[in-house]
Amino acid sequence: MSHAIGFFTLLLSLSRADYYGQYLARCQFSSYDGHDAVYLEQASFNKVMAIQYNSTVGAVTGFTKQGKQFADILNKDPRFMSHQIWKTNLCKKNIPLIYSLLTSVEPSIWLRSVEAADSKHPGMLLCSVYNFYPKQIKVTWLRNGKEATSDVTSTEELPNGNWLYQIHSYLEFTPTPGEKITCMVQHVSLKEPKLYDWEPKSDPGMVKITVGAAGMLFGLVFIVAGLIYYKKSSALVLVPTTEVFYPEHTL
Repeated sequence: MSHAIGFFTLLLSLSRADYYGQYLARCQFSSYDGHDAVYLEQASFNKVMAIQYNSTVGAVTGFTKQGKQFADILNKDPRFMSHQIWKTNLCKKNIPLIYSLLTSVEPSIWLRSVEAADSKHPGMLLCSVYNFYPKQIKVTWLRNGKEATSDVTSTEELPNGNWLYQIHSYLEFTPTPGEKITCMVQHVSLKEPKLYDWEPKSDPGMVKITVGAAGMLFGLVFIVAGLIYYKKSSALVLVPTTEVFYPEHTL
């Protein structure tokens, strides 16, 4: 069976006056680079799915008796399957082109430290991305150039109400001298990923974190010193002394 008539043969074989047939082929995606693209082909009759090709499965699936029979035939046809792979690759390849034709708005980014409430870490950074379009965007935290996956939380893309979106990503961390923390933003409006390095010296929030950490350290030192003094004082043993009085001799 030729790959060009696979699904259409199913449609024709079941085309009678009492059947309403529908054939649909689509490429669905949510990222501008096409890495998550899925190519689908579906045939339905009377609003009941009969057969489907899904690129994530890499095979044809039948849902009715005749649909299963045709799925088995198509899955064994190397020409049909190779053509499905070609259409899947074409789907992924054209996604960046589709995005380039859309009107896009470059986001604005604000990276700062915020108070960490109920956290095991003393510090928290917030990378806020505002006023971008389209909705699809990726915000990644880098620590010394490597992607951080733990202690990271992010909101969904939130609509501003004016066709633009915003998103906020949080990173909980413990300040480490010399560590470089970066917020990386990837969007179709940007020719390359934007990197925003956190500058602790110019961040007022970090001053509070540093002062708080110093206060905790000072308090800890004071407590330890007090315990050492207490233990030393408790270890002292008082030795009783006896005074000897000699009677005075009168010459």
